[in-house]
Amino acid sequence: MNLLALIAGSVLVAAILLDAFETIVLPRRVTRSFRFTALFYRTTWRPWAAMARFISVPRRRESYLSYFGPLSLIVLLGLWAFALIVGFALLQHGLGTQVREATGPTTFGALLYFSGSTFFTLGYGDMVPLSGAARALAVLESGVGFGFLAMVIGYLPVIYSGFSRREVEISLLDARAGSPPTVQEFLSRMAGAHNQPLLDRFLHEWEHWAAEVLESHISYPVLALFRSQHFNQSWLGALTTILDVSALTIVGIDDVPSNQARLTFAMARHAAVDLAQVVGARYRTDAPDRLPPEDLANLRQVLAASGLQLRSGEEADNKLAALRRMYEPYVQAMAATLLLNLPAWTSTTKVKDNWRSSPWDKLISEKDGTKPAVMEEHF
Repeated sequence: MNLLALIAGSVLVAAILLDAFETIVLPRRVTRSFRFTALFYRTTWRPWAAMARFISVPRRRESYLSYFGPLSLIVLLGLWAFALIVGFALLQHGLGTQVREATGPTTFGALLYFSGSTFFTLGYGDMVPLSGAARALAVLESGVGFGFLAMVIGYLPVIYSGFSRREVEISLLDARAGSPPTVQEFLSRMAGAHNQPLLDRFLHEWEHWAAEVLESHISYPVLALFRSQHFNQSWLGALTTILDVSALTIVGIDDVPSNQARLTFAMARHAAVDLAQVVGARYRTDAPDRLPPEDLANLRQVLAASGLQLRSGEEADNKLAALRRMYEPYVQAMAATLLLNLPAWTSTTKVKDNWRSSPWDKLISEKDGTKPAVMEEHF
């Protein structure tokens, strides 16, 4: 009996099973300092992100980054399975030569093969356990392997269901706040629709969205690495936009109530703070100011032209700055960690919304002999 192999195998199997349980089954954040999954993502995301910085074209860079989330899931599951196979092989090795191979001596490589075939319940029969302990261990491993595969089959649909629910609201934001979304665009369109109660309804829906993102991304942190369908959209950009809108509404917009904005701000800020810890973001002292005084003055002018009067003066400016300090350091830190772009407060150039864009527009226009349709004039 090899005691060292028994201890090493037991520790490896127990550590991987605990890590898989905490990652897949346990619906809360684990704060333990060392975890295999956390180590895996730290060591793989950094070189992947470093390579992305060499890609200058935004669409290509975003496409490259979008592969990491799904690919990391597959690699992580494969590493778990491999570690369990090695762990059970160490346990069989620790028991001594209690597994017989038909073609030769039982080496550790043969035990790895036996462990793999047992884990995946292949059962070729070319290697058989001889003692009661070896047979019990083989049965245990086959049960663990079967349970592991069942857990994986159930895990992936949950991940993609959470991703889908998150992206629905982000897609709805496109027509309301532009692509990428901005506070200026959203409030201008809301004012243009002459339907100010729309803001309360919007903020109420996004309060629930922020709560759902917080719950799903704490339970399954890998979702934070899943990129949105369009390169100019992201869950962090949407969360930041809703915080910006809520902060501006709390400071004061004439004839617009702020009660719902306070509730939405509280929920969205909670999500920003907790998720910054989940993704391992660090506070940035060099983060640029997202709303310098000249941009704030321009924002007031643009919204005033649309019929929305923002509260002004030193008191209003200080209140807005205090609200921004409550969330901007967290979203800026997450943006730097995840290589996501944060939306601006104001839009200096007119960008066509995603729903207005199509690769066929130019071809259709050339065929008809007309200029590309300007949707703003007909919508």
